[in-house]
Amino acid sequence: MHDDCEFCRIVAGEQAAHVLYEDERTLAFLDENPATPGHTLIVPRAHAEEVVTADEPTAAAVFETVRTVATALESVLEPDGFSVFHTSGPLVGSVDHAHVHLVPRRTDDDVRLSLSRTPLEPDAAADLTGRVRSTL
Repeated sequence: MHDDCEFCRIVAGEQAAHVLYEDERTLAFLDENPATPGHTLIVPRAHAEEVVTADEPTAAAVFETVRTVATALESVLEPDGFSVFHTSGPLVGSVDHAHVHLVPRRTDDDVRLSLSRTPLEPDAAADLTGRVRSTL
């Protein structure tokens, strides 16, 4: 546990949260500033700064909990769909504890996950594909 980590304090029960689900590896609780009703954060119990760099069992457990909680939220809220995302690095937030956002969506909600897009260039795509595949 990291004493200065808000999510570690929630996992330890030292800070209040509306916990929807917990198991031996993960905890899912309502976001205190939700984008939509049911906006949930899924965190590993063990402190890790990034889901993508956590050990394989931890990362798998987080995404299994995403599936479990999404299924329950689907039954209770009947949303039109979900946005599921993880952001990482210092540019995207102030909490240094790995977490995944699970956001129930409705066609008329105000959630905007905007990505500027450009067409994929075949030569650049082939180059990147080769470089990534060579590291896997």
